[in-house]
Amino acid sequence: MTTSTATATGTPAVRPYESYVYAYPHKTAYRPLPERPALRELWAAEPKNALSLYLHIPFCEVRCGFCNLFTRIGAPEELTTRYLDALDRQAVAVRDALGDDEPVRFAAAAFGGGTPTFLTADELERLCDIAEKRMGADLRAVPLSVETSPSTATADRLAVLADRGTTRVSIGVQSFVDEEARAAVRPQRRAEVEAALGRVRDVRIPVLNIDLIYGIDGQTERSWLTSLDAALAWRPEELYLYPLYVRPLTGLHRLGAAAGPEAEALEQAAWDEQRLRLYAVGRDHLLAHGYEQVSMRMFRRADAPQEGPEDYACQSDGMIGLGCGARSYTAALHYSFDYAVDMREIRSIIDSFTATGDFSRAEVGRYVDEAEARRRHLLQSLLQAAGLPVSDYRTRFGTDPREDFRAELERFAARGWLDPHAPEGLLRLSPRGLAHSDALGPALFSPGVRAAMAAYERK
Repeated sequence: MTTSTATATGTPAVRPYESYVYAYPHKTAYRPLPERPALRELWAAEPKNALSLYLHIPFCEVRCGFCNLFTRIGAPEELTTRYLDALDRQAVAVRDALGDDEPVRFAAAAFGGGTPTFLTADELERLCDIAEKRMGADLRAVPLSVETSPSTATADRLAVLADRGTTRVSIGVQSFVDEEARAAVRPQRRAEVEAALGRVRDVRIPVLNIDLIYGIDGQTERSWLTSLDAALAWRPEELYLYPLYVRPLTGLHRLGAAAGPEAEALEQAAWDEQRLRLYAVGRDHLLAHGYEQVSMRMFRRADAPQEGPEDYACQSDGMIGLGCGARSYTAALHYSFDYAVDMREIRSIIDSFTATGDFSRAEVGRYVDEAEARRRHLLQSLLQAAGLPVSDYRTRFGTDPREDFRAELERFAARGWLDPHAPEGLLRLSPRGLAHSDALGPALFSPGVRAAMAAYERK
């Protein structure tokens, strides 16, 4: 997956933007499960005292040019109703599968998509009811994060979210510069964005996150700083800085598909340089304004409330995903429904989901053995600025990650990606390593996962 060339020093140069690793294994490594295991059997021996709950809404008012998420543009009113009906049936089946032999407790919840606030205020009430009355999650007692967009962050929707216990709203702004928004095929105006941010602040949800993107065509350091300062004016508790990717089957990919391979290679190198430069500008600007770097993408205001339960461990605690684009995690199996990017395929999958009557079995997924669990633990910890305490890994697996992944870690050290000054017993990325997180993450994929991803037929 990683394309390298030799530098003057002989150290392999790696493209800094290979893939954003937000989950491992990636969904493109999932396959239909021939045995369709029963959820009751999958969850029978799993700890259920600190689960995470995720509800997926696959609808957006527009599809941005860079978006490869599982979502469709618009929805007739009866489709959102049918979708929520199916989500309700799924929640009943999943909660039944979890059983009552031991207490089932949710430690965190999130609504994502798509755009959850594409739903009306009444539909958002129903979504919260599904989480609470069907699944048993106490939304007012646990962290609840909800994604929104400027055009759907209306006063009535935000009032519902605030009343039902939302502790964090994440709004996809991407750019405060109108020309850049258009270049990213995201029709919006800064005035509309500012009005939406005002409405979010009015309902006093504790944590506001603003998403921004760097690497947009025509973006400069000055225009990037314009967006950063516009976001900082709202004193958001969190900021996510995303490098722009152009994925197959997305709008921007179709617009640029005519370029030849040589021109594409030259453009890619210049784009990589631009994104690295803008990343450094953004990072340094936020650090200078009192933000702490949590990962390559995430920055948190130093005085912001901590979002997330202290007793939830994302490495080992289970995930319950409801909705056709959600994934669920047990210790041995990650599973979901079918995955697609093409709009026609997505619509077909959504239609199939809404017609499903039996949600008692896992349909598509990938088994995770102990070797993959070790790899996932290292990957997910190392991509955080805080790093991986070796003792945590040793407690869980009984081995040392420096031995289990000697070759990989030696390569990272040779590239200057590991912090040589980290305290004893801590594996931590250097600033250069954090900047190259999107190359480091894919470099840790197992051969089996790489092969499955390579064999995946895009649709």
